[in-house]
Amino acid sequence: MSAEPLVPGAIELRPERLRLQWPDGAVHELDAAALRAACCCAGCRVATRSGDLVEPDAGVRLTDAVPVGLYALQLRFSDGHERGIYPWALLRALPQLT
Repeated sequence: MSAEPLVPGAIELRPERLRLQWPDGAVHELDAAALRAACCCAGCRVATRSGDLVEPDAGVRLTDAVPVGLYALQLRFSDGHERGIYPWALLRALPQLT
């Protein structure tokens, strides 16, 4: 028997942050620049492995969030980056805004 995937019940996209409300009542607010830096698309992973840190402009903004099945969001950013798929487990584990 497998556990149901933890999928947010509410998603709020603002240019500077992503707010997720989880079924257990937890609410996470994630900064756009931190999300951009946490991108795990193939291009960003190659850059990270070669020693190039992904350091987005502090002013980068979220422009869209598109569901990918029941497991993730594809986030789009003001710097044109739109290849990152962010699984719910990754989003739940990222540090929140304080």
